[in-house]
Amino acid sequence: MSPDKLVYMANQIGKFFASTGHDTAVEGISDHIAKFWEPRMRKQIYAHMATNGGVDLDPLVKEALQFLERKDAGEMTAAK
Repeated sequence: MSPDKLVYMANQIGKFFASTGHDTAVEGISDHIAKFWEPRMRKQIYAHMATNGGVDLDPLVKEALQFLERKDAGEMTAAK
């Protein structure tokens, strides 16, 4: 899937949670993406953030993805 499409989808999720307040929004966005996005989609959006600094991502979404990426990395480390 294209990075532009993933950014659009992630920002739509962010818009849904934006009115819930910062901490709740970050948690809601990361939970939603963890539950409903395939691992390869998450890897693609993480690559977009690493390559392009997350250009065009809403700040709340970017923060949620950074949190989720750390969590995903921790789970991978724990599984080894």
